[in-house]
Amino acid sequence: MNTSNLTIGERERRRQLDNLNSAERALRANLHIHGLGATAREHMERALCHVREGYIAVNEPGRARTVQKLVEDLGKVERLMEKLRARTGATVRTISP
Repeated sequence: MNTSNLTIGERERRRQLDNLNSAERALRANLHIHGLGATAREHMERALCHVREGYIAVNEPGRARTVQKLVEDLGKVERLMEKLRARTGATVRTISP
């Protein structure tokens, strides 16, 4: 599609989506760095979740969770993973998105 035919709003939306895609690529690249500390990894994984939710907020207005809801949901997943670790006695590693 010729971008000159797009409305200003659509061009802005596409630019936002491009920026979010760039942020996701950068975070994924950082997550593949060997020797990344656990705290840095956790922050980048959480940031990746926020970037994805941002993509939903831009691409599908009204469908994205609030930041608070996303944080609550991520906390629930973390608690579930801790229960699984405790139950199995094994190391359960989350898969980076």
